[in-house]
Amino acid sequence: MEGMLRPGVFKDKTVIITGGGTGLGKSMGKYLLQLGANLVITSRKLDVLEKSAWELEKETGGHVLAVACDVRKYEEIENVLKQTESRFGKIDAVLNNAAGNFISPTERLSHRAFDIVVDIVLKGTYYTTLAVGKNWISKNQPGIFLNIVTTYAWTGSGYVVPSACGKAGVLALTR
Repeated sequence: MEGMLRPGVFKDKTVIITGGGTGLGKSMGKYLLQLGANLVITSRKLDVLEKSAWELEKETGGHVLAVACDVRKYEEIENVLKQTESRFGKIDAVLNNAAGNFISPTERLSHRAFDIVVDIVLKGTYYTTLAVGKNWISKNQPGIFLNIVTTYAWTGSGYVVPSACGKAGVLALTR
């Protein structure tokens, strides 16, 4: 495997990826496993997570914990932390990747649709960061957050206004 980071750089490190069962989250998770990480993947659909965890373990030989979690619910994030520490001992990094979007002219969206996207993208990232950050502070433990945004967090864009608003908030949180 040839990549940007040296082999083994994540040995004995545990990384949580929200939205880790599919797409970009799953791909990043595979790379982290190849670099030696223990991986925790979360999303709302346990069946998708379990299938992805099995595939990732088979492909990499790494260790994956799949935990169903709706990042809009703080208590479910706390459960992820509890299960992660029970299985792997500690959390070293969080990759906030969970997202939602409706590709649509804004005027066609209901306020509820707007809320759903902002709640997943911004509040989900904030809730996960808050829960894990408090955990690290209480243990005087260092850790790393990586928050996924997109170019329209800076520029805005038609057809993805709720996501652009949420990602801009994630960018501000990260800064």
